[in-house]
Amino acid sequence: MHVVFNLAASLDAALQQAAVACGLPEASAFAPEVRTADPRHGDYQANGVLGFAKARKLNPRTVATQLVAVLSPAVCESFDFTVAGPGFINFTLRPAALRAWLDAHSSRDALARGGSAAAPVAGQTWVVDYSSPNTAKQMHVGHLRSAVIGEALARLLAFSGARVIRDNHIGDWGTQFGKIIWAYRRHLEEAAFARDPLEEFERLYKVGHAAAEADPAVLKEAQQELVKLQAGDPDNLAIWKKIGDSSLSAFQQIYDQLGIRFDHTLGESFYNDKVAQIYRELTDAGLATESQGALVVFHPEHPRFATQPFIIRKSDGAANYASTDLATVLYRVGHFHATGVLYVVDSRQRDHFDQLFLTVPKWFAHTGRTAPELKLVEFGTVTDAAGKPLKTKSGDNIKLKELLAEAEARAFALVGERSAELPEAERHAIAAVVGVGSVQYADLAQNRSSDYIFAWDKMISLDGNTAAYLLYAVARIHSIFRKLGLTPGGNATEAGASGLETPAELALARQLVKFPDALQAATTQLRPHFLCLYLYELAGTFSAFYNADKVAVDDAPVRARRLLLCARTLLILETGLDLLGLKTLQRM
Repeated sequence: MHVVFNLAASLDAALQQAAVACGLPEASAFAPEVRTADPRHGDYQANGVLGFAKARKLNPRTVATQLVAVLSPAVCESFDFTVAGPGFINFTLRPAALRAWLDAHSSRDALARGGSAAAPVAGQTWVVDYSSPNTAKQMHVGHLRSAVIGEALARLLAFSGARVIRDNHIGDWGTQFGKIIWAYRRHLEEAAFARDPLEEFERLYKVGHAAAEADPAVLKEAQQELVKLQAGDPDNLAIWKKIGDSSLSAFQQIYDQLGIRFDHTLGESFYNDKVAQIYRELTDAGLATESQGALVVFHPEHPRFATQPFIIRKSDGAANYASTDLATVLYRVGHFHATGVLYVVDSRQRDHFDQLFLTVPKWFAHTGRTAPELKLVEFGTVTDAAGKPLKTKSGDNIKLKELLAEAEARAFALVGERSAELPEAERHAIAAVVGVGSVQYADLAQNRSSDYIFAWDKMISLDGNTAAYLLYAVARIHSIFRKLGLTPGGNATEAGASGLETPAELALARQLVKFPDALQAATTQLRPHFLCLYLYELAGTFSAFYNADKVAVDDAPVRARRLLLCARTLLILETGLDLLGLKTLQRM
């Protein structure tokens, strides 16, 4: 029996071939629209016949009947199918086909090969631009979403066969550094700096900013410090480098906790010597014009950007976000040979990126370059119960390191309630995984376009769609194999397994083979919550199976097939959680 990874996609292709084989008019335009079905009707359903037939004044049910009559032998061998209602085609996998899929996908490598076999991004190079904090400031809760969503998308793209380049485009250049340097020379507290350099730099910025706001003379002095920095003054560069080094060190501690790594950390300063080319080429292309002393781009075809300028050089001659973002696109194409770029940013930055995405293709077309595909992965805000951006009681942003520390403390209390017999060191290690994973998963499980309410009680809980629930499911399956002294997925464990029979076994197998659908939805739509929902449903289906069918039975072939189901569930849960950026546990 021929086994394919994505069964829905294979049915879609088979129905397209059938449309040609049975001579449907305009067969090349037929889109079968195969989707996961309501379990009452089968495993998959083709919904595209109705629209196709009606548009051509054909009888949809007759068309559906013609299609199933010429389906390939491979489909007929694997599926039972029926024409229902006005022209839906329902497909139900046969038990042997379910088992063949489980046998063929018994390792992460097999899943990855299947995931990349027909993925549209396979072989392409994608830069994922995410996290991107500003130096001289501590990461806060507002940085959480870009970091965890970006990491998940980078992993999903890589699993689907893309060459992925993770780029942390940090904010390390601009007017704020003149104020920090001014304050550093006058208000540095040596003891505070020795204790926590980044916290002291953050304080110095507030001191310098307040002083500049209150006194025009101070503002002028801070501006002069910035001019000296941009001109390469050694002393100012040394202070600026201290700011960068202490910031990156603090950021890395957060990234280590979140399991995030970057291939490159190229800040705005990296592109400082590359913006002159941008000004010249956009001016030569007739895209950029002078307006009130600034260099700007208008887009006459756009209802707002025909008059709302995209400022690429400020009136004082300084570069800005637009300048460096344009230079960054050029560098990524020239240096990384990027097929596309994902920008994982707050939805409030949409205007900037809309203008960037309009400018790049025009600019590249004029210079004879091939423009990369640019995609905005925007996300909503983390809020409190009242729907306001999450803050401390004093109104400050919540520091991310403190948020993660509280998550670990709350998780330690949960672990203590359930596993007090474990050594304290092991409970702390478990709590670190559960706590950080809970924060990550609570974010990823939301539709990224929406705001979401940050609620500790729902986040760190064994009830509902939470990290703790999924991590516990993983640990429980490990405990099954540990008690039996067996290895998940081992040949000896599954040797002699009989065919799937019971309703609970078949239901679990049917859920397992739908992993590719969730993977494809999460990757193509750039929405990790599709994978989260699938994993939650899989854990629930496994729980129902485990309660209905005893695994450690005396009948060896039955035990082997149920252990096979346990092993595949474990494989897909661990693979899925890893793709989301979460660590897993063998004991909890």
